[in-house]
Amino acid sequence: MPGAAYFHHADSFGMMRGGHLDVCVLGAFQVAENGDLANWSTGAEGAIPAVGGAMDLAIGAKKVYVMTDLLTKQGASKLVTECSYPLTGVGCVSRVYTDHAVFDVTPDGFAVRELFGDNTLEELRELTGLALLDATAMAR
Repeated sequence: MPGAAYFHHADSFGMMRGGHLDVCVLGAFQVAENGDLANWSTGAEGAIPAVGGAMDLAIGAKKVYVMTDLLTKQGASKLVTECSYPLTGVGCVSRVYTDHAVFDVTPDGFAVRELFGDNTLEELRELTGLALLDATAMAR
């Protein structure tokens, strides 16, 4: 297709490690208020960790966006005050896209950029247990 490109696996790591990526999108087990990312292991006994290029992406891209469900299957928030899982990257996440809302990582914590469906800011605060900032008023 016009504009498409493909390249060797080794070249992809050269692009990541060389700081040539403007944005990367990753999944996550947890994202902390300060932008820390945990996405390769839960630390659970017997679980197979998914070590790969995520650490290179997390530190090599200019912006790191996360796409994930807001809650785990057990109902816990993936947005946390501090990650309890092993870190992939420190302070690297800029924005988080979830099934409930879009969150920006700011020096003051998570700011709700956009709400989906019938979700309210107060409901998100209850679901996450976090003091979320309201950035939706600025987006209007």
